[in-house]
Amino acid sequence: MLAHKRPIRWHIAVFLAPALLVYTIVMILPLFGTLQLSLFRGTSGGQVFVGLENFRTLLGDPRWSSSFWNALWNNVWFFIIHMLVQNPIGILLAALLSNPRLRLRGFYRTAIFVPTILSFVIVGFVWKLLLSPIWGVAPGLLDLVGLKSLFAPWLGKEEYALTTLGLISVWQFVGIPMMLIYAALLSIPDEILEAAECDGITGMAQFWKIKLPLILPSIGIISVLTFVGNFNAFDLIYSSQGALAGPNFSTDILGTFLYRTFFGFQLQIGDPNMGATIASMMFFIILAGVCLYLFAIQTRLRRYQF
Repeated sequence: MLAHKRPIRWHIAVFLAPALLVYTIVMILPLFGTLQLSLFRGTSGGQVFVGLENFRTLLGDPRWSSSFWNALWNNVWFFIIHMLVQNPIGILLAALLSNPRLRLRGFYRTAIFVPTILSFVIVGFVWKLLLSPIWGVAPGLLDLVGLKSLFAPWLGKEEYALTTLGLISVWQFVGIPMMLIYAALLSIPDEILEAAECDGITGMAQFWKIKLPLILPSIGIISVLTFVGNFNAFDLIYSSQGALAGPNFSTDILGTFLYRTFFGFQLQIGDPNMGATIASMMFFIILAGVCLYLFAIQTRLRRYQF
């Protein structure tokens, strides 16, 4: 008997085509346009192809490199805060909320997740008011518990401003890793947990020895999403500290550095070519981080999947 030919599933292409078209127009074409723009330089006679000269200027010219490395380091610190504070707290909250004996779990999940749907502008403006040493409520609240001496204008000091904004961002987005880990914990088969209980593994020991290894792939996905989101950050810094990312550029990250360069600010004229160069560097950094995760980390985490 002749083997039947496998039917061509045209419907898959039909359903994917609209999303692929929109993604190409909104993401792919602007990306290639940005990469192309970074290879040119504007002159009085129009755009002139200069190859990688803009990248050499960004990394080698002291006028540009000092701002770039400052913004890059601030971005790295911003990411570290989220990795060391946001994600562990999200895992802890998910573990607590997955306990079936906890009452009002739905209320707690909603209350923690609500800040993630708030506008960056609202969050930045409200927290700037709360932490204001003049009309903010933070000094009064600390005074109620006898800790007013610890208060400082955290958003106005160079050594504290970026860390404070990082913690504000953690407060806003801790609900996302919480919900993702919560879903991963609920997807663990009951048979595995019942077998662990038969072996006497319960409570926190069950979480560390059974649940945590099984949700490592989800934690890896959350980590790479945190990396991509933090290196694309812009809104919170801009809404609370402005385009100059004060004080004295201490909260400047790649997003605000790109904004000032591309559109200009105060007496600086915008330079689309150098702005596109910075945007291209951001893309390469994010691409390198994602590739590192996919090829060096994800392959090792697969052994924990069930």
